[in-house]
Amino acid sequence: MTDIVDELQWRGLIALSTDEDALRKAFADGPVTFYCGFDPTAPSLHLGNLVQILTMRRIQQAGHRPLGLVGGATGLIGDPKPNSERTLNAPEVVAGWVERLRGQIERFLDFEGPHAATMVNNLDWTSGLSAIEFLRDVGQHFRVNKMIAKEAVARRLNSDVGISYTEFSYQILQGMDFLELYRRHGCVLQTGGSDQWGNLTAGTDLIHRVEPEAEVHALATPLITKADGTKFGKTESGTVWLDPERTTPYAFYQFWLNADDRDVSKFLRIFSFKSRTEIEELEQLTEERPQARAAQRALAEELTTLVHGADQCAAVIAASKALFGQGDLAELDEPTLAAALSELPHAKVAELGPVVDLFAEVELVASKSAARRTVKEGGAYVNNAKVTSEDAVVTADDLLHGRWLVLRRGKKNLAAIEVTGV
Repeated sequence: MTDIVDELQWRGLIALSTDEDALRKAFADGPVTFYCGFDPTAPSLHLGNLVQILTMRRIQQAGHRPLGLVGGATGLIGDPKPNSERTLNAPEVVAGWVERLRGQIERFLDFEGPHAATMVNNLDWTSGLSAIEFLRDVGQHFRVNKMIAKEAVARRLNSDVGISYTEFSYQILQGMDFLELYRRHGCVLQTGGSDQWGNLTAGTDLIHRVEPEAEVHALATPLITKADGTKFGKTESGTVWLDPERTTPYAFYQFWLNADDRDVSKFLRIFSFKSRTEIEELEQLTEERPQARAAQRALAEELTTLVHGADQCAAVIAASKALFGQGDLAELDEPTLAAALSELPHAKVAELGPVVDLFAEVELVASKSAARRTVKEGGAYVNNAKVTSEDAVVTADDLLHGRWLVLRRGKKNLAAIEVTGV
């Protein structure tokens, strides 16, 4: 493999590094034991976390050893948010989320062979630590003037809400994590997002104070931005989660499929495991034939397979094709169909009736008279079957899984009807 630092640079995955030349040498002399931490502040990880997980996977594939840390302790405290205090969740809730996140992370790392990954929980070395021990053994090495200069803390100090001592202390806990992993596992590198830089360097600073001869490093990935100015990893319906119960595989696939042409090259480099040659070919296709959306399709298929598995990916591709008349809607399983239709404009009706009424109800057309014109012009479809009569009426036999109808006007305008009274 190419030098891992060069590879990460080419993919746009290095925003900050404590000493890039020293890190490059450490990788070359390797293997390097490194870690990235994930706090259980929700029952699932999201696309922002996926950047870190896949970066860990890349470094492991280059011959280095990852430690996946799920913060059973730091999750009880909460990393300072930009504008408000975090809600402190009950310990039993956090413990449950630790296990859920652990399972999500484990899917992406290799736990066998000479560079096998290890999962760790910082509650293991903090739960038995008294407040006095924490202040004497760890707190003494932190200087308040440096702590308040950290970007996340400074932002909160200058806001109306201020910052609690609880969240102010977060960087001490994360710094202690790096020290403990250095001592327990020989860990010499922490990775994370650039918004975590203050916490990452809190760890390197602590180790340098306690273990002056140690050579340790921090590496941060950049904040991912979108060309249209909207926040990455968000859709109109909210955050894109890795948990299929929170974001369906269909919605996950559609997120990547709908990527802006201006963003897809960046997304390929950050998220795809395709080779440079393959990515550059897709970039060229986007430039020459953007309407084909070859890069978006390749990215959507690869990421959906990686996160949700090949079977789920095949199911959502089949659903995507079927919705636009390139497959049989009746062959889609109920969960996949329900997930696909949830992404469309939809309406619930208590009873079946004329097709033109349903087109107007779901606002595929402006009025019933407009619906009749659509039928007359040959542009109205119910479950991909062309409607040939302005007086056509749907029946219970037309319902998909006894509940749904898919309406289409022309080639691309779709909507769903859910019938509740049949």
